Amino acid sequence: MNDQLKNLPEQARLNQKRFKKLVQKIKKRPPKNFDYVMNDIHDEVFNRIDCLACANCCKTTSPIVTEKDIDRIAKFLRLKPAEFIDKYLKKDTDGLWMMQQTPCVFLDADNYCMIYEVRPKACREYPHLNRKKNVQLLNLHLKNTSICPAVFEAFELLEERM
Repeated sequence: MNDQLKNLPEQARLNQKRFKKLVQKIKKRPPKNFDYVMNDIHDEVFNRIDCLACANCCKTTSPIVTEKDIDRIAKFLRLKPAEFIDKYLKKDTDGLWMMQQTPCVFLDADNYCMIYEVRPKACREYPHLNRKKNVQLLNLHLKNTSICPAVFEAFELLEERM
């Protein structure tokens, strides 16, 4: 997994044009069953890829943290929401809350999330391959090919099936 992660940004860059063409093709004429195709691909990819062996998303990106997330996580940590914000969050350029640092402060040495039961919604849904209206997320998926080996592999499978 380490070699795959090390090479992932370069592999994503080398395949960017190909994947971008695929995105354009799908957006131009989205299949009616696209969400089902993506769900199947999601299941297939995650039968092979173990997030705990990777955790690259937690090491390289910061999720958006909603007000509901803040309340839930603060309660779990026995902090007031304002204390949680001061200690762990910052606002991004769009004014949205996100973690102050990467890797995520809640990621332990074994790639386990110390707040897994109450993790932010963005973390629970990542990499978003099995969401509804997936055509709308294709540009995000394209970006995530350089972060998540599962998304990269999903694009490979998607290309085969389209």
